[in-house]
Amino acid sequence: MTEPRSGPYPPATWRLLLDGEADGATNMAVDEAILDAVVEGHGPPTLRFYGWSPPCLSLGRNQPLAEADLEACRAAGVDVIRRPSGGQAVLHRAELTYAVALSQDDPRSEGGVLGGYRRLSEGLLAGLRRLDVDAVQACGARPAEGPPSPICFDRPTDYEICFGGRKLIGSAQWRRRGGVLQHGSLPLRGDLTRIVDLVVLTHRDPATEKRRLAGRVISLEEARGRSVSFDDAARALAQGLAAVLNLELVPGSLTPRERAAVDDLRVRYAASDWTARS
Repeated sequence: MTEPRSGPYPPATWRLLLDGEADGATNMAVDEAILDAVVEGHGPPTLRFYGWSPPCLSLGRNQPLAEADLEACRAAGVDVIRRPSGGQAVLHRAELTYAVALSQDDPRSEGGVLGGYRRLSEGLLAGLRRLDVDAVQACGARPAEGPPSPICFDRPTDYEICFGGRKLIGSAQWRRRGGVLQHGSLPLRGDLTRIVDLVVLTHRDPATEKRRLAGRVISLEEARGRSVSFDDAARALAQGLAAVLNLELVPGSLTPRERAAVDDLRVRYAASDWTARS
């Protein structure tokens, strides 16, 4: 995957993982195992793309479990897990998820959380342009309207990605032990207001919330005007990130050490006590 590159970053080689669908606990375990490998010097900086099966409601690291409607999720066949990163609830279905794991010493992650968001967002925007989607970075969250919402896509924060004033990619970041994990959700298609049926809305009317949310979120299919496959979206985002961040992306797979770590970490992410923490 080569093309002319420019920018202030020194050249770097990252591993590219193109994974299929997995359950929520497995996906979060893989992301953390990759981050641990980067931190410990046993794995390279990594860009990963993946999907979800079954659909999953992921809660932010410190979000109260009470904000998820567990009975409604069970009835809809939707798993509930807790991410290692912060933020609010995301419904993962018919989407492309990206994850980046790298060292905090990498110039691409300088400037703390917001600096890292900005740099990675520039690469994601370049990828979307390859799909003929002229998206932009959000600059500041919308003013709060009413009680806080448990839904991540309710409003964009700094450097998240919007199209036509509506949020297209939501991201969250986790920094620990000198490493950075950023992962984010790009809905490919479908009704993005379905999450309203799966969360607990305090002092909010569900029907009103659905109408409001519909004006604030957008799928890739709606933004582009036609459907985009998982593979095509992943390819475009990978090319955009490689060009902007001066990367050579080398397709690879998890190491035996990472696979063993995934087995251990998945037990934690699947455990009810982890999901219930806040």
